[in-house]
Amino acid sequence: MSRAFVIGLLGAESTGKTTLAAELGAALAAPGRRVAVVPEFLREFCHRAGRTPRQDEQAGIAAQQSLRIAEAAESHDIVVADTTALMIAVYSEQVFGDTSLYDSALADHARSSLTLLTALDLPWQADGLQRDGPHVREPVDALVRAALARAAIDCAVVFGQGPQRLANALAAVQRALHPPQDDGTKRWQWVCDRCGDAGCERHWLASL
Repeated sequence: MSRAFVIGLLGAESTGKTTLAAELGAALAAPGRRVAVVPEFLREFCHRAGRTPRQDEQAGIAAQQSLRIAEAAESHDIVVADTTALMIAVYSEQVFGDTSLYDSALADHARSSLTLLTALDLPWQADGLQRDGPHVREPVDALVRAALARAAIDCAVVFGQGPQRLANALAAVQRALHPPQDDGTKRWQWVCDRCGDAGCERHWLASL
């Protein structure tokens, strides 16, 4: 590859981003292919500090996440990022009402080759300081979608339980690595194996 293929994972809390990142890293590894999984720096911060970040610390955390992704991209063929600076910008708006991080976060996230958005179909689970409760998942999901829409960044929504979730993510990766041929007048977009409507999963998720 001439440049690293960066997969940016986004999603509300307890939607399986960390698990999916590790599984994707293992599944995409192959002889001669250098794959890196970049962990979530926010998780490290909370563990080290024993608390969640203050508002004035958010920008530094976002910058560190972007830096780690960029460094991994210099020496690997595929980078799986759990997650990107965009989630820090979303948390800043959700928690502090601060929207100042979006411009830089979206610029950094736009360097991703593929955006995977984890759906809300997994049960919420507690995970120490990082999680506020199931009531914040829909608002955070809405903020992520709105930010992507403003920046015209396409995403693939990843749904399913257990192995099916990984299989759906891998299908999105393969389609991004080998997109259908077109005349170049419309950006490729793929959401799931049913259609290309980013909002459609809300209909079938309600019936699961």
